[in-house]
Amino acid sequence: MEKLNVPELFGSMVFGDREMRERLSGDVYRSLRKTIDENVRLDEKVAEVVAEEMKKWAIEKGATHFTHWFQPLTGVTAEKHDSFIEPTGDGGVLMEFSGKELIKGESDASSFPSGGLRATFEARGYTAWDPTSYAFIKDHTLCIPTAFCSYSGEALDKKTPLLRSMQAINRQALRVLHLFGNEDVKHVNTSVGPEQEYFLIDQKLFNQRTDLIYTGRTLFGCRPPKGQEMDDHYYGVIKPRVSCFMEELNTELWKLGILAKTEHNEVAPAQHELAPIYTTTNIAADHNQLTMEIIQKVAKKHGMVCLLHEKPFAGVNGSGKHNNWSVSTDTGVNLFSPGETPYENAQFLLFLCAVIQAVDDYQDLLRLSVATAGNDHRLGANEAPPAIISVFLGDELTGILNAIKNDVPYEGVEKVQMKLGVHALPRFFRDTTDRNRTSPFAFTGNKFEFRSLGSSNSIACANIMLNAAVAESLRQYADELEPVKGTDKFQSALHDLIKRVITEHQRILFDGDGYGEEWVKEATEVRGLSNLKTTADAMPHLLDRKNVEMLTRQKVFSEAEIHSRCEIMLENYCKTVNIEGLTMVDMVRKDYLPAIEEYLYTLARAVDSMKSVSEKLKCRYEISTIEKLTDLTDNILTSVEALEEALAGLKNCKDIFETSAAVRDKILPSMSTLRGYVDAAEMLTSAKYWPYPSYGKLLFSVQ
Repeated sequence: MEKLNVPELFGSMVFGDREMRERLSGDVYRSLRKTIDENVRLDEKVAEVVAEEMKKWAIEKGATHFTHWFQPLTGVTAEKHDSFIEPTGDGGVLMEFSGKELIKGESDASSFPSGGLRATFEARGYTAWDPTSYAFIKDHTLCIPTAFCSYSGEALDKKTPLLRSMQAINRQALRVLHLFGNEDVKHVNTSVGPEQEYFLIDQKLFNQRTDLIYTGRTLFGCRPPKGQEMDDHYYGVIKPRVSCFMEELNTELWKLGILAKTEHNEVAPAQHELAPIYTTTNIAADHNQLTMEIIQKVAKKHGMVCLLHEKPFAGVNGSGKHNNWSVSTDTGVNLFSPGETPYENAQFLLFLCAVIQAVDDYQDLLRLSVATAGNDHRLGANEAPPAIISVFLGDELTGILNAIKNDVPYEGVEKVQMKLGVHALPRFFRDTTDRNRTSPFAFTGNKFEFRSLGSSNSIACANIMLNAAVAESLRQYADELEPVKGTDKFQSALHDLIKRVITEHQRILFDGDGYGEEWVKEATEVRGLSNLKTTADAMPHLLDRKNVEMLTRQKVFSEAEIHSRCEIMLENYCKTVNIEGLTMVDMVRKDYLPAIEEYLYTLARAVDSMKSVSEKLKCRYEISTIEKLTDLTDNILTSVEALEEALAGLKNCKDIFETSAAVRDKILPSMSTLRGYVDAAEMLTSAKYWPYPSYGKLLFSVQ
């Protein structure tokens, strides 16, 4: 195999900083860089030059088309391709691309979700170049990351509010940093490293499962004799077929400048994980959308299908997306880095308090930012963080905050040297705190890990809410401390503020087992934390007055945009479950019931072929199975009729809130009941007659 030159390969299909420095004049490059780094308005003359050089580069790379690549509220990306060709008078063509085409595109806005922001007949929408995220080439097309808005200016995408939230936290963080004399800081950025979990199964078996094709998850299937209980898949040797897939995946991601770093087997059979290095939140969101797309493309080339659903198989771990989030300055300072003496680092403690307060004040927003029909199956299922949002800080930071709250000296945490009993092995110091995998929101050294995101989610939603909530905390702190800046009252005011925040928001801090029933009781009954178990429970809280006021005050959403997103997310939830319900009905009526009946007929013929009563009585297996399957068949029929009735009843709901409640209270329980009977029948029916590949085949198909 040809040896890869990774440094040369990396970013080779990206019109990034390296290309811009080489191709643009000094003045143009500096002007564009100022737009990217300092959020300065783009000069249209600069755009004209950039467009010409971008076109030349793209054509050199084999591109024939360009597209404004955007992220509508469908959860996936969208693109409309236009070729570079322009006709000449002599019947030929020129390859043209103008600054106007780079800056603005026009798209049909009526066929994308708008949540009532647009009437169906109001079709015009615009895409606007986002110069902070580099253009790239995919499938011979120059892809230009863009924002997407309606004719009247409302955001119809995930990128626009994400950029607004980044502006909000930058604005408020600068105010706080200037209180501490950091006047040299001009910009504050949030960065994210989203870990991506996924399943790989054989393409041929996927094609035989109607539920996987229509919904991305198995709606039926009993557990195989062996699952994940031996823990032998986690970090195990990567199978040759998967290794080849990962090798090509890395190559394709590196070409696009995606910082794919870590790969390994996850806990469940057929489950894997890819983790990138941190990058700016906006770019990280774009890269994660590309990563999900490319994982699926590369898997197909290797005869496999990548499942990104949060819970494709019942009874084994689902897939999440851990959102590692940090905040840093343009001078290179990580604001969540405690330093050697975090107790004495007042700036760090204030930013830490901002996060603690934000998570407590807006725990409902963080929960609903990860709420989907798929993720509802995963959260709180002893494999992911619970639906109750809490913050894990670890022993050292918890001790520091307790000392401040109680006005006592901090004793410190003794550093422990690890001795493993073998002279040849090195000695090293243990970290001052352990990790807590059950915590939804954990401090992990110099960042926070928001673990509740689903594997198919865009990371934009969670980071929008996180950025906005923390910006709100920082705004309050700046408002309080700015009047005493530079006076002898500043230090005492700062101490009082930190102490007050710790005292008022300590309820959100929890270092124990988030999976235990004891925590659920303590969290809800003693601490008063919210436990929003489903999307139908969580999403309406987006419209709570405190949330609307905060999001509009931080200029992340308009009130109309907030209402539209609530409706879109609930509508998506209802449509997803409705499709799953209809798929179950289809599978049961067309495949499962006929298969069970055929097997029953075979068993009945076997019993009937016995000539004497004594011979028939010896058919204990056949007679017992017939009796059990007959009862199950009756229950399956009754249950599928009940599900059909419940699905039909959705049409009578008066609004999306009533519909989502009906989905939660009627459709999902009916689906669960039906599945239970069908899965029980699978255990009794000969594999020869069963119409779909079993869990065992699906989970252990890729060798």
